[in-house]
Amino acid sequence: MHYKRMPIEVESPEEMGYSSIRYNLAESSVRDIRFGDLSIDLNNLVLCYGEHRGDSALREAIVREETGLDKTHVLVCPSAATALFIISTTLLNAGDHLIVLRPNYATNIETPKAIGCSITYIDVVFEQQFQPDWQQILDAIQPNTKLISLTTPHNPTGIILEDAEVQKIIRAAEEKGIFVLTDETYRYLDFQQPRCPYYAAFSDHVISVASLSKAHGAPGIRTGWIICKNELLMEQMLAAKEQIIIANSVVDEAIALHLLNDTSRLTETHEHIRNNFAILQSWMAAQEYLEWVAPSAGVVGFPRIKAAYNVDTDKFYRLLYEVYGTMTGAGHWFEQSDRYMRIGFGYPTQEELKQGLENITIALRQSLS
Repeated sequence: MHYKRMPIEVESPEEMGYSSIRYNLAESSVRDIRFGDLSIDLNNLVLCYGEHRGDSALREAIVREETGLDKTHVLVCPSAATALFIISTTLLNAGDHLIVLRPNYATNIETPKAIGCSITYIDVVFEQQFQPDWQQILDAIQPNTKLISLTTPHNPTGIILEDAEVQKIIRAAEEKGIFVLTDETYRYLDFQQPRCPYYAAFSDHVISVASLSKAHGAPGIRTGWIICKNELLMEQMLAAKEQIIIANSVVDEAIALHLLNDTSRLTETHEHIRNNFAILQSWMAAQEYLEWVAPSAGVVGFPRIKAAYNVDTDKFYRLLYEVYGTMTGAGHWFEQSDRYMRIGFGYPTQEELKQGLENITIALRQSLS
């Protein structure tokens, strides 16, 4: 396999240096919490090898509100990114074909490319409210297609895929022996509507992925999971995990269980998101330079510069970061034009968000040509 670094990681806030960013609108998560904020006692925790599939109580907590799923369907991984890597390297070989929504999180694209797979991209576009052309997905299926990769809530647009259409894709995949990956990493950020069930609950041809990084403010514990009802595939993915890391950190898993059990924290998070989303909506409603499809879930939106304005995007991003200490996710992070930008509204405080948005307006104005 040939690896290359992804722009979204090279240019991430943690790589650029948090101290250089005063207004961080690049994050796709809520604010990071401190360990001292948790009422958790780890003094009696034994620092042993944990269960290879993940702590039993943690796996139960992950699916306790789900119908048709139990802990045997869960494989806990050190991050959703690792889960996605395990899925790709277990299912795919050089010469296999997969279908991927684009834009997307880079790992869903770059790992299959490194394996040597052929990829058909289904581009979601602004003019269609970022909903895919579902018939195009079905028409793209080939004899060597092994995987259809979907993301909902979608990154970076924040839209939720139409459930009835996803179900049609799942039925077609079952008929042809194809697996469907539903990257559901943002599922706990359902601040506007009821949370959808995991798609893995509907079929043993579906693999769902999620984590604690985005909604719980705990990306530092690197805890995500795979959910799948296909016993053979789960055994193969467990084998992959064992060869990569054997078991997760028992410290991380203990914290993860504590976070999943503390439902009050998620309630507070949703209130913060709703308040910040209202600020972003008001700003977009008054925007001269940008237009968007408003997100339905998650903590990111993906506005674009209106066609009427000729903006030097290189100058814009340089001014935004170097002069105004503000960062967004540039379109090229997602193989899109830099006239698009991902704006994260879950991480900043209200004041940081207001000032960061104002800085975007100023930098756009100063980058007109």
